[in-house]
Amino acid sequence: MPECNIYCMDGLKEKVIYYFFKVIFTIFYKILFRNEVKGKHNIPEAGGVIIAANHLSYLDPPLIGISMKRQAYYMAKESLFKNPLIGWFVRSFSIPVDRESPKPSTIKEAVKLLKDGKVLVLFPEGGRSKDGDIGGGKRGVAMIAAMSKAPVVPTLIEGTDRALPKGARFLSPAKVRITFGKPMKIKSDESTRDYQNRLTEEIMERIRQLKKQ
Repeated sequence: MPECNIYCMDGLKEKVIYYFFKVIFTIFYKILFRNEVKGKHNIPEAGGVIIAANHLSYLDPPLIGISMKRQAYYMAKESLFKNPLIGWFVRSFSIPVDRESPKPSTIKEAVKLLKDGKVLVLFPEGGRSKDGDIGGGKRGVAMIAAMSKAPVVPTLIEGTDRALPKGARFLSPAKVRITFGKPMKIKSDESTRDYQNRLTEEIMERIRQLKKQ
């Protein structure tokens, strides 16, 4: 039997499983991390949407998922799909990404998800920050945004690097916060590498501005 992914799970079953885990994580994050959510109203209530966030910790994806009303789908590195603890969940709600050599089919799959009206979570930096700073982004986020014309919601995550720093084995109680910025509408039909670089930098700068605010 082939492995199930985001396109082969029954819709009702998928929602039940997703929201079951959402309730569990919501309680866990509220008790241990006192998580705070700002700007939830900036996430469009319908249609394809890209959530573009900085990346500090393995705690970031669940934090985003529990902080919005809509169901989230993710782009995740391929190694997580083989993880014995979370692999099944990742396969059910994520698109695999080869960070060393991204495949065109990955971009097409992400664009299809957005055109189907889903919420796609991306971490443009491509990996967790080593020092907590917001680094430069990779062009993938701009390529997907330009091809799908889905609005991009710049998103700032704070505190998860203290709760579970890169390389840490154990959780530490810490205040975490997530802020959703105003959506960026993609109007241009440009597809050049220069445009994609400029759009990527604009997205990352919007995230940095949320931190300054």
